[in-house]
Amino acid sequence: MMKIKDSPITQKLAAFVALSAPELAVLDRLHQRRRSFSTGRDLVHQGQSKQAAYILSSGWVASYKVQADGSRQIVNFQIPGDFLGLRSVLLHTSDHGIEPIVDIKAVEVLGRDLLQVFAETPRLATALLWAVSRDEAMVVEHLVGLGRRDADARLAHFLLELGMRLSLVGMGNRQGYDCPLTQYHLADALGLSAIHVNRVLRKLRERGLVTFQGGCVKFDDYDGLVALADFDPAYLDQARPLLP
Repeated sequence: MMKIKDSPITQKLAAFVALSAPELAVLDRLHQRRRSFSTGRDLVHQGQSKQAAYILSSGWVASYKVQADGSRQIVNFQIPGDFLGLRSVLLHTSDHGIEPIVDIKAVEVLGRDLLQVFAETPRLATALLWAVSRDEAMVVEHLVGLGRRDADARLAHFLLELGMRLSLVGMGNRQGYDCPLTQYHLADALGLSAIHVNRVLRKLRERGLVTFQGGCVKFDDYDGLVALADFDPAYLDQARPLLP
């Protein structure tokens, strides 16, 4: 079993604060209810009430909303170290669904567990608030992408953001990363058709910028892709000094 100091959530929070041994012990207590979910089996259903939150330990999931006509908008993808369904604990009902893209492992976190963390370890609570605030900043950036970026820049920006997020938990770098997303996932997230996504990926590959094949994103010209997307990672807040 992975030690808490080596877990994705600890690696992620380490970008904000160096956790002490007592704080790691509290975080470890949150990891008592470990669960596995199969691909396609929702952890959280849109409109569901009285739902636990989760910390994703391994695998990828999609957060999405379904419209009255059955169409789906993916709001974001979560990777190891991310919280899932936190709003469904704090609000009466969940405003979105969460579906595993691959088989995943997650830690179930009840509302009372979070309240205990907030009461016992203010620094850890602040770090968790940072993580949630960062997620909100990503949603804002996605709205900008949907409304103001053309398809090429939108897709380039999204792939770069995923790379930055994965680098925080040791799963990506400037060369690339493994990625289980399909063109249909990308289409639902970026407001494009799967055919349009395919065309844009081919165009970016032919320009020597990025290759996405066989479940792997390879940055062929990282700086060139950054320039195309006008990508400024400041909103991800990954280069801040640690709290004392």
